Amino acid sequence: MTALWDPIFGATAVAGTTDDRAWLRALCDVEAALARAAATVGLLDAAAAKQIGAACADAATGDPAALGRRAAADGNPVIPLVRDLRAAVAEATQDRPADRGGAGTGGAAAGVHLGATSQDILDSATMLVAHRATAVIGAALAEAGDTCARLAREHRDTPMAGRTLLQQAAPTTFGAAAAGWGDGLDRAGSRLRAVRAELAVQFGGAAGTLAAVHPHGPAVRAALAHELGLADPGTVWHTERTRVAELAGALGTAAGAVGKIATDVVLLAQTELGEVREGAAGGSSAMPHKQNPIAAVTARAAATQAPGLVATLLAAMTTEFQRGAGPWHAEWAPLAALLNAAGGAATRLGDSLRGLRVDDEAMALNLRYLGALAEPGRADRDRRAAHDLVDRYLARRRTGTAHQ
Repeated sequence: MTALWDPIFGATAVAGTTDDRAWLRALCDVEAALARAAATVGLLDAAAAKQIGAACADAATGDPAALGRRAAADGNPVIPLVRDLRAAVAEATQDRPADRGGAGTGGAAAGVHLGATSQDILDSATMLVAHRATAVIGAALAEAGDTCARLAREHRDTPMAGRTLLQQAAPTTFGAAAAGWGDGLDRAGSRLRAVRAELAVQFGGAAGTLAAVHPHGPAVRAALAHELGLADPGTVWHTERTRVAELAGALGTAAGAVGKIATDVVLLAQTELGEVREGAAGGSSAMPHKQNPIAAVTARAAATQAPGLVATLLAAMTTEFQRGAGPWHAEWAPLAALLNAAGGAATRLGDSLRGLRVDDEAMALNLRYLGALAEPGRADRDRRAAHDLVDRYLARRRTGTAHQ
């Protein structure tokens, strides 16, 4: 995530939910929510939870870089963050005794991080970041899908050459091509929504047994899930990483669906075809005559980054026993990068399709090379088949079944 590259690859649209400040905010949100959850089940009084929440709100405005430097000694940012929160709460409450906190002799400060381990906070924050980011990504996919539906309607009757193995094949219509694009985006968006609905909190304590808050652990976890708007997994998943893998797969699939469309746009915009062009084409530093489909190019570039990041997250599933010694740590940066790649790809594709200009004359001219239109009845048959495909796609969208 950099100020130089993010705008080019569309990542600025999602960066507000995935940058360093977003991660720090999510960590603090989880700690504050945990205090409220503990108060809900009677492990902490409301005054202590409020004091902890105030400390978390202050910490969320801190310097992520400074926290990161301090985190190097312990291997994750939660440990120094918890120290800061406890110190802030102790100072605010002037080390008042347990009648303020209901959490032992340490007063309200002892209620910070109650019953949790570092991975509980970081995993829950990761799911919170993903939940916020996938809302942005899903909206971008939906917008691009809506544009595809519009193109399908408008160009239901626009004939063009179908191409297989990069060679002209049978005739089709541009509307049919756009309907195929939309189908892919709809399926990818549907899968991402399903995974997003299952993003779950993490709460297991030191070895995943919830011993520190026994027998209230499940109740605290349920309350924490409610506070954060995440799912209650009903279990501990410290080293059972299918949730992260499913998220990675859904993001990778979305990026792939975007990349396919971007590739088609790039190819159709070639000088030799000239069948489409972007409304705001990019220029060249050396050739003033060029009109590059740069939004599609950068959407494709962003999507191309996704498979390697997905592979890293799948490889990180091989965690040991009750706490991973390295694989868990390996998830953090690739997941943030994958959210940026998928979000950037979807955003840039939207930019490309929104102003896409279709040259039906160029499509008709290129179609002449095929010769199939000269065959008796062939043109009408192919056109009717393409019409039917578009009509079925649009009907599915109207009835809300396009995403199933």
